Amino acid sequence: MTVAISETLSGRPGEPADLLLRGARAFDPGAGIDGVHDIVIRDGHVAELAAEGDGDAGGAEVVEAEGLCAFPGFFDPHVHLRTPGREDEEDIETGSRAAAAGGFCGILAMANTEPPVCTAADVGSLRERAEREAAIPVGFLAAVSRAMAGEELTEMAELRDAGAIGFSDDGLPVRNARLLRRALQYQRLCGGVIALHEEDPELSGAGVMHEGPVSAALGLAAIPSVSESTAIARDTALAGYEDARIHVQHLSARESVEALRQAKANGVRVSCEATPHHLTLTDESVRTLDAGFKMNPPLRSEDDRLALLEGLRDGTIDCIATDHAPHSADEKEVPFEAAAMGVTGLETAFAVLHTELVLGDAIDLGLLVSKLTAGAELFGLTAPSLAPGSEANVALCDLEAEWTVGEEGYESRSANSCFAGRRLRGRVLMTLAAGKVAYRLRSFSLGVAA
Repeated sequence: MTVAISETLSGRPGEPADLLLRGARAFDPGAGIDGVHDIVIRDGHVAELAAEGDGDAGGAEVVEAEGLCAFPGFFDPHVHLRTPGREDEEDIETGSRAAAAGGFCGILAMANTEPPVCTAADVGSLRERAEREAAIPVGFLAAVSRAMAGEELTEMAELRDAGAIGFSDDGLPVRNARLLRRALQYQRLCGGVIALHEEDPELSGAGVMHEGPVSAALGLAAIPSVSESTAIARDTALAGYEDARIHVQHLSARESVEALRQAKANGVRVSCEATPHHLTLTDESVRTLDAGFKMNPPLRSEDDRLALLEGLRDGTIDCIATDHAPHSADEKEVPFEAAAMGVTGLETAFAVLHTELVLGDAIDLGLLVSKLTAGAELFGLTAPSLAPGSEANVALCDLEAEWTVGEEGYESRSANSCFAGRRLRGRVLMTLAAGKVAYRLRSFSLGVAA
């Protein structure tokens, strides 16, 4: 059973939208909706999908949307908002604004802040702050282990009661198998998905990129793909043994896709995600030694990228998540080996994937929209929908619009996008989240009052 995004996550209040999206293509694969309609939104809900020209605005604002596509709002289950502790890089306001600009109607924030989110008071404080600042609904995961040290469990039941959506030590793996097993056992009592950063630190060592011909040519310490896949094998075995529910984050390697495909075939209750950068880039980009291409897990080979695409198509990979990881210029404008790992992704996710994968004939538009919205249900939330009666969570996009990443700046406080300067096709013009207008591109006019 799922619950509505706006009833569970936290965001600032606002006036429910009353709009008529005139002549938009309404496309919601999950609801079987695909056609040109006047989309009537009243009191923050989809009231009607009327025939083109027949929508009754009833005095509401009219958006002239001929030639545009209206999708269910996207949902990102893996975002870093850097709050508390590194608000110089991002905070709840700027991060949620970046998400809205990318068409997202909800996001989940990771717990690896400074200090980590480990107590009920931490969760409560973040939820209160989101209710004042968040442009769209934001949920918060709490850490699996105290201080993310991997030695003692957090008070999982108390954290859930305080509103934690799930648990993750993301940024670090849960190295101790006994500790993870105990967390999976406690999950039976308190619920909440456990999201896992899968990596064997002993295998990764001091690596800064993928292990392969490119790392050898550059002479850089490297991270083998088995660092990820062997950790997945261990953790899916534990989850199967305990009949627990886990979610594998930022999948990057062929061996990992194969391990998850087998775990699912064995009945393990596991889901997983892949990022836009791992789906569209490879370690060849690292030849430039541009720290914008440094992240963990690292960009891997073309063979790995193709395996991720196959996993996306066959359902092994359940959703797309950005792993939006803002960093200051001081952390990125240094030699590659010394740079921080991570890239932003909320504002570019749809456009990058539409440009590279849909227009590149790797996947169809329906699969892209499905995977960008699927993350909600994986964490017990109702999937965004355009079906009449649904809360208005809508991403209105121009699939023909071309734009250059970063040319007009970013809504995010940080600019460490690995797609900076890239020309993309497809742009989010407006986002409705939790029934309210959360974002409108500055150059996009609403139209006229009816």
